[in-house]
Amino acid sequence: MKEMKLKRGHPVLNNGIAKFWRMNQSYQSLIMVLFVLGGCLAKVCAQKNVSALSVPEQTMNAVYQEVKTPYKYGLVMVPPSNDKKMDCPSIFKKGNRWYMVYIIFDGRGYETWLATSKDLLHWDNKGRLMAFSDSADWDANQKAGYVALETIKWGGSYKWQSYQGKYWMSYFGGNSTGYEKGLLSISMAWSKQDPGKVHEWNTLGHPVLMSTDKDVRWWENHTQYKSTVIWDKKLHTGYPFIMYYNANGDSLSKTRGAERIGMAVSKDMTHWIRYKKDPVLDHFQGITGDPVIQKIGNVYVMFYFGAFWKTKGGAFNRFACSYDLIHWTDWTGEDLIAPSEPYDNMFAHKSFVIKHKGVVYHFYCAVNKSDQRGIAVATSKDLGKSTLQFVSPPVKKLKKK
Repeated sequence: MKEMKLKRGHPVLNNGIAKFWRMNQSYQSLIMVLFVLGGCLAKVCAQKNVSALSVPEQTMNAVYQEVKTPYKYGLVMVPPSNDKKMDCPSIFKKGNRWYMVYIIFDGRGYETWLATSKDLLHWDNKGRLMAFSDSADWDANQKAGYVALETIKWGGSYKWQSYQGKYWMSYFGGNSTGYEKGLLSISMAWSKQDPGKVHEWNTLGHPVLMSTDKDVRWWENHTQYKSTVIWDKKLHTGYPFIMYYNANGDSLSKTRGAERIGMAVSKDMTHWIRYKKDPVLDHFQGITGDPVIQKIGNVYVMFYFGAFWKTKGGAFNRFACSYDLIHWTDWTGEDLIAPSEPYDNMFAHKSFVIKHKGVVYHFYCAVNKSDQRGIAVATSKDLGKSTLQFVSPPVKKLKKK
């Protein structure tokens, strides 16, 4: 017998479909209910996952109690003259000595310098690590460097780790002159020599992240600033190296924007991939910047500074916490450091926080109302007061009437 083939639209086929549809209406209703419930369950699970990654208030309070430094020791590094400004300390330890990588702005741009200390309170400048280059290099006039791959264990060794036989710094560079002028981009510098010795570091010769990249995120499409790179041996992101950096951008306007903190990842320290579409820390106005990471127990702590927020003015140091280096819970309590003294009465910002022999040292950039800029420290125990001061401030020129 020849098999009968039914074409679409045939009355027998249509009647069969209609009959099947009526017979299975109860099943259809059940399927729809299960579909809706499944969607709700997925949403609830996602919310629970985010909630599980949030750091509870009790833990945030415990971190604050551990890291707070109510005693301002005072200035520990000041520039020799008013035409120079010190900024952005990074502290590491080698042998029985401490070292500070910091930057100086001299009117032309940023250069990276090195200082050393035996006790974290008294510092001696040693010299430059990254200097201006008289050429057409992309970073000829800006080289602001920061220690990369330092151990992050709270109260640990603070060792500057090497990778592939090299010590690394991340830095932002540019070829425009002036205070953070022009297009600033992020790159890496490296050296095979002792990081505690003054010498000129090597650079890659090109940026690794730029605000003009095709895959640039909306929050970093103007310019980029400070970065910090850690070695995540637990591979929370699937990559061993994580860079946190702050940048300025806006999704709508090229003339306005805020600074926010986002992430990039790498397998080799030279090729970097942006991680996530949005920033990991954002206060929607002003500056959220200069992240530095420490690990206290099972909690990662990001020290950062805020400035010119809707809720408060000035510049001040704060922190956020995470269990996975990706999802961050912001501290909502008191500032860690805020302007209060004659040497920091305009800005008290840009953290580097360590713990040594039971004492917490919070290094920061202190700026007074004469716009003099140096490095200060606050501590968890009273260690006295520094006698170091800025040079006499510049004489203000009287305006002609």
